[in-house]
Parts: sequence; C-alpha cells; structure tokens
Amino acid sequence: MSAVTKYLWIMVVALGVVALALGMVFIVQGVDKSDWMKDAMQQEKITIGIDEASVAKGDVVNSLDEALDAGDTIREHRRGIAPTYGDLLAGGRYDPTNPEHLSYAQALNLENYLYLGALGFGVAQMLIGAGVFMLITGVALGVTGLALRRRAS
Repeated sequence: MSAVTKYLWIMVVALGVVALALGMVFIVQGVDKSDWMKDAMQQEKITIGIDEASVAKGDVVNSLDEALDAGDTIREHRRGIAPTYGDLLAGGRYDPTNPEHLSYAQALNLENYLYLGALGFGVAQMLIGAGVFMLITGVALGVTGLALRRRAS
C-alpha cells in the first residue's frame, strides 16, 4: 500500500472536520440573522395582514410568510392609487405636497421594506440549510476517513 493511500484517511477526516466547523458557522450566522430580522421587524410594529386577535396579543409581522403577505397587501393598496409610478406622475414630476403622490411613495417604501425583510429571512434559511448540509457532509467524510484508516491498517 502506498504512503498516499496509507494517509489518505487523514485528509478525508480533516475535510470532515472543516465541513463540520463551516456548517456550525453557517447555522449560527443563519439563526443570528433571522433573530436580528425578527427583532428589527418587531420594533416597527407592522400588523398588516395579521388577524385582530393576534394583534391584540401583541403579534406583529416578523416572519418570511407574514412579510410577504403584508408586502402583497401594501402592493394591492398602492396599485389602487395608481397601477405604476409612471401612471401616478402622468408625465410630470413627483410632488411631495400632493397627498396622492406622498401616499404612493410611502406605500412603495413600506412594500420594499417588507419584501427586503422576506428576502433576509429567506437568505437566513438558506444559510441554515447549507450549514445542515455541511454538517451531514462532515459526518459522512469523517466516517469515510475512519473506514479508510481501518482499511489502510
């Protein structure tokens, strides 16, 4: 048996340890970012799309699905003012003293905030998922490396 084959198990186990470490980092980062997003959204106290009983208990928009639903609701209301920004301006310029223009701009701002929040939750979930995959890969590499060690002995 060659020296490379004899010590291949060390490289495989080392890759497994690296995968485990990276997996843990990804999971911690994903959970941390998700918690941060949830806290940030709770501070805003947005209740659009949440039933009144939940609002009475203090629930607010603070998850991916709730942010998407609230963003969709705001979009629907905003399009009730004007289908598009171009239609709102009708070839003119934005006038902050025009209540219709101001309401449209505020709705657009809130809609974007909610969709970015949903995107943030999605990225955090992807981090957690990738971390779990890395943990599984790390365990598989570790087991494979130990099996190679036994075989090389």
